[in-house]
Amino acid sequence: MTIAVLSEMPAGAGELSVWPASTTPLPHGGLAVGGVALTEIADRFDTPAYVLDEGEVRGRCRTYRAAFPDAEVLYAAKAFLSRAMVRWVQEEGLGLDVCSAGELELAVTAGFPPERIVLHGNAKSPRDLEAALRLGVGRIVIDSPSEIARIAAAVGLGGHQKVMVRVVPGVSAGGHDKIRTGTDDQKFGLSLTDGGAQHAVKRILGQPQLELTGLHCHIGSQITDVKPYQVALRRMVGLMARIRDTHGICLPELDMGGGHGVAYRAGEPVLDVTALAGRLRTELVRGCAAAGLAVPRLLIEPGRAVAGPAGVALYRVLAVKHTGERVFVAVDGGMSDNPRPALYGVRYAPRLIGRGSTATPCTATVVGRHCEAGDILAADVELPGDIHPGDLLAVPVAGAYQLSMASGYNLVGRPAVIAVHEGTARLIVRRETLEDLRSRDVGD
Repeated sequence: MTIAVLSEMPAGAGELSVWPASTTPLPHGGLAVGGVALTEIADRFDTPAYVLDEGEVRGRCRTYRAAFPDAEVLYAAKAFLSRAMVRWVQEEGLGLDVCSAGELELAVTAGFPPERIVLHGNAKSPRDLEAALRLGVGRIVIDSPSEIARIAAAVGLGGHQKVMVRVVPGVSAGGHDKIRTGTDDQKFGLSLTDGGAQHAVKRILGQPQLELTGLHCHIGSQITDVKPYQVALRRMVGLMARIRDTHGICLPELDMGGGHGVAYRAGEPVLDVTALAGRLRTELVRGCAAAGLAVPRLLIEPGRAVAGPAGVALYRVLAVKHTGERVFVAVDGGMSDNPRPALYGVRYAPRLIGRGSTATPCTATVVGRHCEAGDILAADVELPGDIHPGDLLAVPVAGAYQLSMASGYNLVGRPAVIAVHEGTARLIVRRETLEDLRSRDVGD
């Protein structure tokens, strides 16, 4: 479907700095993304809805390929995955990082080459491993000692599977305690400090059907500083040198994970991908030279940094309530389509679109429709004082870890996803209907 865009109006770059690069202001308070007016998307596809800018996704993939020309860049599917996303990522030359049989099967049935897929997971189910081996996944990242025997047995004596070991390098980084994964006090990986990683390497090397291609680490998410990655890389190179000295093998791959931070509101810090690439490469070459190691191929796994800034969430205002000095703006979505504010205290910058307003701004809290006091989408944000039911709110940086983490709470149903590109809008994930929810309930 093609939607006509009205003539553009000037606006300061700062207020739109966290929006997709294609975002343009329209008359009467409107905005267009990918050449399509957001108000017309809301009218056509209803709300709540997610708008995904295909050009922004592709551009961010290309930025990573340019910054890491000699590395393997894997898109982290857990951020957001759909058949369209699979195609965009594949066409832009990225590999794929998946965490379940569901993500893996969707990718492969959408045409993604399984040999360019890496399977993660701290507790892989039998179905996960069966799908990985049946479809011929490129690598499986071993996250616990028990997986070694399980994978070896599933592969069989005549089989072959490439694997990596997820190492906990003892580096704490990330935007919240719940997304810091590089230290020993959480569920992921095998410890560098207590010898767990080294022991796993020894056991894998004793399984002829498993080929150990390298080491993997992931230190956290929403990281905006390069330094923690440099520290983690030094420790990983040190472990690779010890493996060489102990077992006489030089591992050819080193996966430094993802977690690359983005700005959710104007003025917030963001990870400089080009700086990260340059410093990791320098650190890797220097460290390997000092240890007498051949330089391994680098792998990285951006997810949020590819999908997050490409997405915009659209909500319709259902109610406005003045309680004492507080103003609550209730919308037709909430924690069922975006649990991140409740989980991590994430702060967004919603914007009124579709009409102009000269009213004095007010400080409001945008809340969802669910039966939870914690169902808050954006606390203490500035909105026009005349905001009222029927208004349309747009929330930028909504492409990652929102719909992918959506739930069926209150049986509301998950929103649709609409892709926009060069003036065209098309549905890529349909809205979950009441019939969808009813059909799963097979009781009497």
